[in-house]
Amino acid sequence: MLKQQRANHLLRRLHELYPETPIPLDHKDPFTLLIAVLLSAQCTDVRVNLVTPALFALADTPQAMMLVPVEEIKAIIRPCGLSPKKSAAISELSKILVERYDGQVPQDFEALESLPGVGHKTASVVMAQSFGVPAFPVDTHIHRLAKRWKLTPGKNVVQTERDLKKLFPRESWNRLHLQIIFYGREHCSARGCDGKSCLLCVELFGSAAKS
Repeated sequence: MLKQQRANHLLRRLHELYPETPIPLDHKDPFTLLIAVLLSAQCTDVRVNLVTPALFALADTPQAMMLVPVEEIKAIIRPCGLSPKKSAAISELSKILVERYDGQVPQDFEALESLPGVGHKTASVVMAQSFGVPAFPVDTHIHRLAKRWKLTPGKNVVQTERDLKKLFPRESWNRLHLQIIFYGREHCSARGCDGKSCLLCVELFGSAAKS
């Protein structure tokens, strides 16, 4: 198959395999999603979902979170890793949201990416999943599978995101990025598939494919 043919095949098959795409991180609004995504850096969604109930019971709005001592935030989120940086970012971005944005998460990439601890991927997740703005957040699963499926050279996540956006319809991005993550976790993990054994790898390249 040519690259665009592979992309079209993947789009159809992933829709068949994952018609529903629930957001993996537990949250109730844009602010709690923003915090959960920030915590997920170098941490699993499962662990984040174990930690956030205690954090959000303490404070689930920017107004409440900015009043919580950083050390108290750090103690709760320690299992997620990088707790000194993440706790400081959570505290500071909460203050900024209250002072500059009336306590609301801005629906704007540039504004989101200017917040402490919020990079392009985190902003993309919030824009896609909270506000429905087409985005293609690239995590390690997507970066790895896009390269494995030969959709991009995969030199870095910036290039991977750019290449995937060219290959797939804009209206599919928000759902598709979750579908790829689900598939990577379930069937095509780094160790569980060598690029020629899982269902989609076989369909794309046959049993003789190489990772």
